[in-house]
Amino acid sequence: MTWTAVLLIVGGILLKLLTSPPSAVVGWVVSRFALHPKLDSKYATITFNGKQLDEEEKNKLINNFNEALFLERYHIFPGNEEIFLHPETNVIPFVINVKRRKKEVNFFVYSHDDHVDVVKQRKKKIASYSLSSEYLQEFSITNSIKV
Repeated sequence: MTWTAVLLIVGGILLKLLTSPPSAVVGWVVSRFALHPKLDSKYATITFNGKQLDEEEKNKLINNFNEALFLERYHIFPGNEEIFLHPETNVIPFVINVKRRKKEVNFFVYSHDDHVDVVKQRKKKIASYSLSSEYLQEFSITNSIKV
């Protein structure tokens, strides 16, 4: 009789955790599959036109990238990946390379007057979306490139 009560209680607790998990677990699972993830500056390197940004500008850019508002996801059809990776524009992108453990993700950030386009590349998978961030739209390179 005691074992039956213990099994019922343990089974009830497991059922409760499976049907309504704690918010920390839900947040972790959702962040793993987020289109616009929060980046950590210690795992990222940022280059502009082949040259690395210094640490202060890198931290500012990543903080503003994390705080940017998600606007819209662009749908990429099979065969159109190159159009998003190498668009026909005169805008030079910021390339954010995030390397953590065995995972490597590249973000190509194209700043425009009214929005920011981001192309996310992980292995052969490509996703594209737009953001709204005044700082990223007006960011200029002045004395922030390592030589």
